[in-house]
Amino acid sequence: MKYTRLGRSDLTVSRICMGCMGFGDAGQGQHAWTLDEEHSREIIRHGLEMGINFYDTAIAYQSGTSEQYLGRALRDFAKRDEVVVATKFLPRTQEEIEEGVTGQRHIERMINKSLQNLGMDHVDLYIYHM
Repeated sequence: MKYTRLGRSDLTVSRICMGCMGFGDAGQGQHAWTLDEEHSREIIRHGLEMGINFYDTAIAYQSGTSEQYLGRALRDFAKRDEVVVATKFLPRTQEEIEEGVTGQRHIERMINKSLQNLGMDHVDLYIYHM
């Protein structure tokens, strides 16, 4: 596996990043074609065995179940300091805007929910999902 520095950060990532949009409970969210946890874990484990250390998910993927599947698999198969985890947050809803929820408060809520889903105390890369 080839590795590179992520931008100007001190993170070294595999040149292949495993996108996790296809993982998650097919009964939750917008896609019926996602893989269940057992099959997702097999793919994540195989990726780790092949040297992939960079994983990308989002709170929007199957109502957070992609984050949950990824977090559990990484806890079981990897050391947290040896993988780079990226996740994404959604924009504020119209309801949040009308309730006066600030952008900062919205992002705090979203990251806290993602960290809970992942079972982690931090993510390495946090992206606006738009």
